[in-house]
Amino acid sequence: MAKEWEESLDRVFELTLLLGEDMRTGLEREGLTASRAHLLLVLADRGPCSQRQLAGVLKVTPRTITALVDGLQSTGFVTREPDPGDRRIARVTMTARGQAAAHRLLEGRSRLARELFADLPPRRFQAFDGGLRQVLERLRELLDATDAAA
Repeated sequence: MAKEWEESLDRVFELTLLLGEDMRTGLEREGLTASRAHLLLVLADRGPCSQRQLAGVLKVTPRTITALVDGLQSTGFVTREPDPGDRRIARVTMTARGQAAAHRLLEGRSRLARELFADLPPRRFQAFDGGLRQVLERLRELLDATDAAA
């Protein structure tokens, strides 16, 4: 059984590489990095946010958020606007360019999901999804245990 597990893990690695390459290519077309795209998608979901809120959601340092927002602002994807309730706080807001890019990213995700999974019978998809959830949960547990031991 160990050999089958290793072969399955090899397929997971290949899937990861292929998805990563597809994502990198798509983001390059948009003029984005994965981190900047993630920030745009958070804004698409939540609306304008302070940099502190974004740092919390993305689980990064304030310095990292500042760099991400600076990059997105300099390329026209976001602006910093004064918060109406507290003018000391700047809210990060998507521009029309940022909104259009986020829309294309979400549409691309939906299209790829349809293309990948449409031919799987529902039962097979549910088994795949259930197994994937279980493997991800186990991997998170292993990583948490490794972090706790360090």
